[in-house]
Amino acid sequence: MVTMSTVGYGDVSCQTVLGKMFLILFILVGLALFASSIPEIIDLIGTRSKYGGCYKNERGRRHIVVCGHITYESVSHFLKDFLHEDREDVDVEVVFLHRAEPDLEFEGLLKRQHTRVKYFQGSLMNAMDLERAKVHEADACLVLANKYCPDPDAEDAANIMRVISMKNYCEESRIIIQLMQYHNKAYLLNIPSWDWKQGDDVICLAELKLGFIAQSCLAPGFSTMMANLFAMRSGEPSDDMQAWQNDYIQGTGCEMYTETLSPTFTGMTFSQASELCFVKLKLLLLAVEVRPDDGGDTKISINPRGSKIPANTVGFFIAQSAEEVKRAWYYCKACHEDVKNENQIKKCKCKNFIGGMMVHSVLKSQQIGQHITTDGKPVQPNGVAATKSGLQPPPTAVAKTGSPVKKSVSMKEESAPEIVPENPRAPIRQDPMRNGHPVIVQPASDFDFEKTEMKYDSTGMFHWTPARSIDDCILDRNQAAMTVLNGHVVVCLFAHSDSPLIGLRNLVMPLRASNFHFHELKHVVIVGAVDYIKREWKTLQNLPKISVLNGSPLSRADLRAVNVNLCDMCVILSAKVPSNDDPTLADKEAILASLNIKAMTFGDIITNIESMGDSKDALNNMGDTTVKRPGPIYGTNVPMITELVNDSNVQFLDQDDDDDPDTELYLTQPFACGTAFAVSVLDSLMSTTYFNQNALTLIRSLITGGATPELEIILAEGAGLRGGYSTPDTLSHRDRCRVGQISLSDGPLATFGEGRKYQDLFVASLRNYGMLCIGLYRLRDAALTTVDATSKRYVITNPPFDFGLLPTDQVYVLLPFERKQSRFSFSETEV
Repeated sequence: MVTMSTVGYGDVSCQTVLGKMFLILFILVGLALFASSIPEIIDLIGTRSKYGGCYKNERGRRHIVVCGHITYESVSHFLKDFLHEDREDVDVEVVFLHRAEPDLEFEGLLKRQHTRVKYFQGSLMNAMDLERAKVHEADACLVLANKYCPDPDAEDAANIMRVISMKNYCEESRIIIQLMQYHNKAYLLNIPSWDWKQGDDVICLAELKLGFIAQSCLAPGFSTMMANLFAMRSGEPSDDMQAWQNDYIQGTGCEMYTETLSPTFTGMTFSQASELCFVKLKLLLLAVEVRPDDGGDTKISINPRGSKIPANTVGFFIAQSAEEVKRAWYYCKACHEDVKNENQIKKCKCKNFIGGMMVHSVLKSQQIGQHITTDGKPVQPNGVAATKSGLQPPPTAVAKTGSPVKKSVSMKEESAPEIVPENPRAPIRQDPMRNGHPVIVQPASDFDFEKTEMKYDSTGMFHWTPARSIDDCILDRNQAAMTVLNGHVVVCLFAHSDSPLIGLRNLVMPLRASNFHFHELKHVVIVGAVDYIKREWKTLQNLPKISVLNGSPLSRADLRAVNVNLCDMCVILSAKVPSNDDPTLADKEAILASLNIKAMTFGDIITNIESMGDSKDALNNMGDTTVKRPGPIYGTNVPMITELVNDSNVQFLDQDDDDDPDTELYLTQPFACGTAFAVSVLDSLMSTTYFNQNALTLIRSLITGGATPELEIILAEGAGLRGGYSTPDTLSHRDRCRVGQISLSDGPLATFGEGRKYQDLFVASLRNYGMLCIGLYRLRDAALTTVDATSKRYVITNPPFDFGLLPTDQVYVLLPFERKQSRFSFSETEV
């Protein structure tokens, strides 16, 4: 017993009887106490979490901390995009920090990615747990939001508290956060260490979601194109797919990248650089990063005009991979001018190459740019190629040999107070198009509008009007029926009086951007419960051309009253909270409304209007005297975009598609055609923002119509938009490009639909009109030679240079702002 209970062999032992008795008793009691503690010790060892521990960066790699809404679904979507093979050398470890242990499915994902992913159990509110995850050493901290939560404001508040905790622990941490509601962005500005300039950023799902949908009102399908651009996808065509699917899939493989332009581009205009990139490098240059002369913060300029590109300018490209974009940095006039295959453009070894930089004079670069843009013809100071006599060619000329020159037809142009540039480009006014049918545009001028003192907000980025009461904008069914609604936007809104606010301002503001002329603004008619809209009205009261119909989006009488068959776009939204019982039913109203409109017929219905001349309504007061035009007979022809909460419900929108229920959203027919949009597509923006901070700024500029940090501060006050007097500074903000859609069925670009290649269209549009082509909207049935309103269209992002064009194609373009707007669509072309 002594030998078993002590160390040794018993050679050292008690000598007295008392000592021996004490030792025997001591050993017995000690064994009993130890035995009683064994269950507790086993319990402690068994309950110790294997996700405790601390993060150890043994390989010297960067790491990011991801927290917030951490589930198998959210993590798998995040990692799929973050670790995509098209990203260049993603040598970053991902550390997840969450209160709960992962479930079995989640554990399996962690084991499969164990070399690049770590998981720790802990709270963001605990400094000890932040220390364990090494937040102070992290390259960035990403906070994911639960997009399907029942209380968006509570979700935002919880995530903002996590940001406060991390900033309190380490002020220098770069944080990228997802927020549900736009108005909650203001609380981030209250955090002292929150600094946009240091990389802190917020992805507001409501702002971007509604912004995407708003752009689709201007250019149907544009939301699909942009969503595919910032999501990492392979885009591999397959022989098993239809031709239209392969065209679409190839476009989904395009992403947005940034790269420094080589010194060869120094001194060129943006148009010259963009043409060189597309023709020679097979890259699409969208925008450049511009640093103001006063040394202020850099700004992103999309398709700018006039200015020259300085040295070391960063360009924003659309390409298939990061490797392709390197051509913009490697390109050397001396070494690569005669290279025919763009894949052979590599880092040159000429004597001018010093440490990766080539030395070129600005004068030489300008000559190169002029040679590229004019094919060696003499160039005038304004950059336009001159004819043999030295005169500027007709402004509407589009280069094509062998075609006759048609006489131009001019109409009275609208007078505007702004100064017209010295060499105005022939204005291309984009007629509203719907399934290829031109919309009759109202002949009303901006005469009364120009007389007003305040017509833009204080930043000059949006149209503004004095605050109006919602009662002045409410229409009943009879008033709506007598209103001349045409070429407008119908918003079908499902909401209860106590539903969470979705931020309708984010839908309307992009449609009120100041780079539109007032008469170009589409009237917005909201069909829904007035009790809910009253809660949103404070943010809408300063935006012009809004009407409200107190009705139901499921009522055909209400839809007929607002002329849904004559609208340019019908938007179906829901502000209702998804049910926890069955989340798949979250989209029931939106799907029912979509199917209801598609089942309507309009040919045999004549709206009963007593007297059109005597009708008095909000539209007439605003000078909107749109002439009625024939609309589609069947509801299936009504242009429509439906917002979905649950991706799988997309299968119910189109009854004629053959999509498998398990098909990813971006591969489904409604999404490819631009008729469906889900907030889940915005998940990829977290990875995009981390790898390229400026990408989110570019996307936000395109989508929101020009929201700026200055405007964010104004809106954070909660008083809405403030009007401002038109000064040269604020009016200069109108001079920015916008998204548009041009038809190849008529107008000066019509000749390109007759079997020409996409590169011909790209070059001619850029040279003659300053328009940057970025994609096509093509009829799904390519055999059709005429526009058939029953045919669906699909999106082709950045087609190849040798892609054949069809007369029925519509082209996505970035249009420059024209200060003097012609009343006529297009005169004619010299081809």
